Amino acid sequence: MDIRDLEPVVVWNHFADLNAVPRPSKKEERVVQFMVDFGNRLGLETIVDSVMNVVIKKPATPGMEDRKTVILQSHLDMVHQKNADTVFDFDTQGIEMLIDGDWVTANGTTLGADNGMGVAAIMALLASTEVEHPALEALFTIDEETGMTGAFELDKNILDGSILLNLDTEDDDEFSIGCAGGIDTNTSYAYNEEPLADDAKAYRISVRGLKGGHSGMDIHLERGNANKIMNRLMWGCAQYGLRVAEINGGSLRNAIPRESFSVITIRDEAYLEEFNTRVSEMKAEFAIADPDLNIEIEPTENPGKAMNAEDVKKLTEALYCVQNGVYRMSMAIPGLVETSSSLARIIVKDGQFTSQSLQRSSVETSKMDIARTIGSVFALMGCDVEHTGSYPGWAPNRDSEILTIMKDKYESMFNEAPRVLACHAGLECGILGERYPGLDMISFGPTIRNPHSPDEKVKIDTVAKFWNLLTEVLKDIPRS
Repeated sequence: MDIRDLEPVVVWNHFADLNAVPRPSKKEERVVQFMVDFGNRLGLETIVDSVMNVVIKKPATPGMEDRKTVILQSHLDMVHQKNADTVFDFDTQGIEMLIDGDWVTANGTTLGADNGMGVAAIMALLASTEVEHPALEALFTIDEETGMTGAFELDKNILDGSILLNLDTEDDDEFSIGCAGGIDTNTSYAYNEEPLADDAKAYRISVRGLKGGHSGMDIHLERGNANKIMNRLMWGCAQYGLRVAEINGGSLRNAIPRESFSVITIRDEAYLEEFNTRVSEMKAEFAIADPDLNIEIEPTENPGKAMNAEDVKKLTEALYCVQNGVYRMSMAIPGLVETSSSLARIIVKDGQFTSQSLQRSSVETSKMDIARTIGSVFALMGCDVEHTGSYPGWAPNRDSEILTIMKDKYESMFNEAPRVLACHAGLECGILGERYPGLDMISFGPTIRNPHSPDEKVKIDTVAKFWNLLTEVLKDIPRS
């Protein structure tokens, strides 16, 4: 069966069209033009604001003109990640989608269901001549995955709606009514390099096979972090004369790092026995969370120069100390991660060390506390530390009118109660609520697993469930 034959056909066809357009964060020009062309073909009012957010407005269907205007919101950009052995150019190729049993996935890359399924559903509503609905304002934001620039810079006068449906939640039975805020901690350090003897024994280390995933939604699953694992292979090895020539670990700030690669040199090959011992220990530790963890070491060419011993000690000890994973669980909402940190990116090359990490929390003071904790570790090493991209969380409102409407509709349609939760991911609702005070907001969507990784997939039958719920809820929007 082809993706385009799946039900509901209108949603899957728009998703397939969208996935043919390259749309990495900060390179959304092509997908913005795609959306503008789409709105213009429908003859709908189509607006592009100063930062390239797209707004498409559709009048109410006959008899629904007196209902409150609904904002439908999803982000256009997607996380671009691929397996190391996958040959794929995200800048020029569309996503290669596959049906795998009950799921749709991609061929060795991220799928883009986050947040492409939301975008596709909104496109289907805009194009529909059959679905009853109030006046709609479709808001397609840019750069959600790497800074939420679109939400932060959204024109404050571009929208008139009072209800916002965010279509960026990843469980079909869940309504999100709150989310975590976040902040990036970026560091840099100029280290000293030393020339290596011609007979220095050089090795390339690779850490692969980790599940990775979304550093908000998956952080509590205790999956391995490739940067932390790589560091454990190097820490405390001065007696072997270990030097670090290069590290390239992780890829994106909001993804749990799945892979890391390094080049080291040693004087004493007894290190190889120590290496094998550490590999065995870590494979045993991660046997349940990451059973496919693969760590290899192989000889390589002498790099000619490497980080000196003092800086190797500074670096490995700092990275060992850096908090990674859950920092604090919520006391207000049982089972919710309140505060976390993910060591996302490590680069060592040509005399320069840089790191990127992302801290999240539903409590603003706790978010800043963990960010300062991470920054202080690197500052003690001698790094320059910069905190950037801070964005607010979204405080839950259990008295929300749209929440009541959607709970009642869900229960009547599916004969069960939805789960009403806050999530540890960063949704744009917190920022949009600041831009437009008083918005009544809720987030929902189909079931998506392993976002931000090449294992990303969306469950086919939940797309129909999500679509049916969305179209039925629009019929029950109250009068203004």
